[in-house]
Amino acid sequence: MRTRVPLLFSGFQDYEAHRPALESKKMKLKSFLLRYYPPVLLRLLFSRCWRHLQGAEGIMLEYEKSGELKTKSIDLLDLGPSTDVSALVEEIQQAEPLITASRTEQVKLLIQRLQEKLGQHSNHTFYLFKVLRAHILPLTNVALNKSGSCDKIATGSFDKTCKLWSVETGQCYHTFRGHRAEIVCLSFNPQSTLVATGSMDTTAKLWNIQNGEEVLTLTGHSAEIVSLSFNTSGDRIMTGSFDHTVIVWDAGTGRKVHTLIGHCAEISSALFNWDCSLILTGSMDKTCMLWDATNGKCMATLTGHEDEILDSCFDYTGKLIATASADGTARIFSAATRKCIAKLEGHEGDISKISFNPQGNRLLTGSSDKTARIWDAQTGQCLQVLEGHTDEIFSCAFNYKGNIVITGMEDINTIDLFFLDWLLEFPSLILKRVHPHPLPLFWSH
Repeated sequence: MRTRVPLLFSGFQDYEAHRPALESKKMKLKSFLLRYYPPVLLRLLFSRCWRHLQGAEGIMLEYEKSGELKTKSIDLLDLGPSTDVSALVEEIQQAEPLITASRTEQVKLLIQRLQEKLGQHSNHTFYLFKVLRAHILPLTNVALNKSGSCDKIATGSFDKTCKLWSVETGQCYHTFRGHRAEIVCLSFNPQSTLVATGSMDTTAKLWNIQNGEEVLTLTGHSAEIVSLSFNTSGDRIMTGSFDHTVIVWDAGTGRKVHTLIGHCAEISSALFNWDCSLILTGSMDKTCMLWDATNGKCMATLTGHEDEILDSCFDYTGKLIATASADGTARIFSAATRKCIAKLEGHEGDISKISFNPQGNRLLTGSSDKTARIWDAQTGQCLQVLEGHTDEIFSCAFNYKGNIVITGMEDINTIDLFFLDWLLEFPSLILKRVHPHPLPLFWSH
């Protein structure tokens, strides 16, 4: 049984060395902020206790020092159902003097609630919720906003535009125009204030989702941009290109921070892990590479696929890596050992997209075999096949809560390469909002 959890302190790490200094400065704990999925605000009082669930599991401490309110964090990256909470709290208290004996039971209670959350949404199935007509030309990518409300969808298209939609009504908020060629990748920043788009015109653009205005244009690649992603804080954005390179940019200024050179074929995916210490890139050269995000140097190469890697991702703790390939399989690797720990087999075509749910216990894949699949991230077992698509699935993703899946496909049975986005939601939510025999709730042009 696992009894210890790695703790990452952004405050004082050497307790014995700092105890005298801390006691002399009269620091007073004001409240706890607990992090988890989904991002719901729950205020609990011991004087005032926020539970703001927004990232990897952890505790934020809000304290007063010399009349000024400050915060520090403790990340519980390995917290699980089998963790010994009493031992964990004792370990936290030994390292953090702000957690006094009088707070022991409160901390235990909050961590136990985090454990309960870890076990939720593990055995649910998905059903059709909504269908949205997005563009008159083929869609290339879809994304849900990351704020937790799941109220907006962004779509990219061969028509050179990106559109922002309402999940509830199907209303188009904005059409972002400015690219000179097809938009093939897009992403919301973590704060869901910006949408980034990457294009075959070799540029990426950042857009303000409130007013629909262009914020920045990133130029520097010599070929098409096919992948982009933000880091956790949103101050960095990364683009992968057919020029075989990945560029890390300052999202505020558009300045180049690093250029990653090492792959010998086109880049298919590029993203940061949760604490922004590592970068993962996938390539048509059948490999993935791990890079040090601080200096841009390659740390390891992941091999095993027999064909091009079309997508790759970290789980939300950065401990697992998943890869999707044109060989029809997906693989799960340990980020620590770089060894393959599971092979996902069952699709009958290329796997174009793969992603973890926020809890990290499920994987979602989309394939050219016209199905999406839900997998157990620990065993590699296929748990559900999402059928009904009439053409290849090119994009799929979980929302921030992990209870909605969005998939995009090409429907050759309707006029001119008309694409559909499918929203799939847990039965408990569907009963309130969907006809017992699932039908499209809205259509919009």
